[in-house]
Amino acid sequence: MKKVLITGSLGQIGSELVERLRKDLGNDNVIATDIRKLDGNPVCTEGIFEILDVMNYDNFLAIAKKYHVDTVIHLAALLSATAEKNPKFGWDLNMGGLMNALDVAKELKTKFFAPSSIAAYGPDANPNHTPQDTVMHPTTMYGVTKVAGELLANYYHTRYGVDSRSVRFPGLISYKSEPGGGTSDYNVDMFYQALLKGSYECYLAEGTKMDMMYMDDAIDAIINLLNADPKKLVHRNSFNITAFSLAPEELFAAIKKHIPDFKLSYKIDPVKQAIADSWPNSIDDSDAKKEWGFKPEFDVDKMTKEMLVKLTEKFKKEGKLK
Repeated sequence: MKKVLITGSLGQIGSELVERLRKDLGNDNVIATDIRKLDGNPVCTEGIFEILDVMNYDNFLAIAKKYHVDTVIHLAALLSATAEKNPKFGWDLNMGGLMNALDVAKELKTKFFAPSSIAAYGPDANPNHTPQDTVMHPTTMYGVTKVAGELLANYYHTRYGVDSRSVRFPGLISYKSEPGGGTSDYNVDMFYQALLKGSYECYLAEGTKMDMMYMDDAIDAIINLLNADPKKLVHRNSFNITAFSLAPEELFAAIKKHIPDFKLSYKIDPVKQAIADSWPNSIDDSDAKKEWGFKPEFDVDKMTKEMLVKLTEKFKKEGKLK
């Protein structure tokens, strides 16, 4: 991996991956793309940036050829709760964009990465320590596109020899991006509101457990998997990975150790609750550990301390905290 094109670069994962790879590979070797350009955003101003609609294959291929990339990282997608509001657009973007990205990788013989998700599982999978290989019957459009995406990436590997690789991300926690349209994004919002308001109203019910991971570990996972020896990869698309499993009240308790007056209440969003209930409580990531050495660095306490320190610094700079 020496020259990388990244789609969806302004998203939660993309913005941090671009920053990291520019440090690792140099600004001229990371081609950040998104459907829009944000003035003043470092992704757009501190290195190469191209506007790209991933549904436009010709433009996609032209940009990849222009910069002679050897790796395509495809992050552009509609997230879980957002896709439920517009399922057809969710399917069209998530699958059409993915197929275009895979065709670019096939044409240029590049490495390829596109994330899957724990949303790929459904309510009939064993919810506790869910295995790598099991029944996958998701009940959301996002989950359907993730299962289909895994199968499609495997097809391009076996049929065309595309070096495709993927992980099933759990809920991701980061201080750099504001909460988006994901079902698990309450985890980031809870930190924001703990510092800004001292209280948080959670849209998921008490006891709703799901796997989570600090963003630094997620970025490391992408890079380490792409750099892994292909001969050791059995699964490719897609590996279970996780760092810890939490319910809202457990994350609240971790934050409350540092902010004793923090308050938590609940106002359940039935759509997001139904999505979360269809996902695993915890997953088995032993194959990722065995095949390419996955090892997260952040546990709950280390992640909580880091989030509160970094968000406090961020809010003070923005004038939101004194």
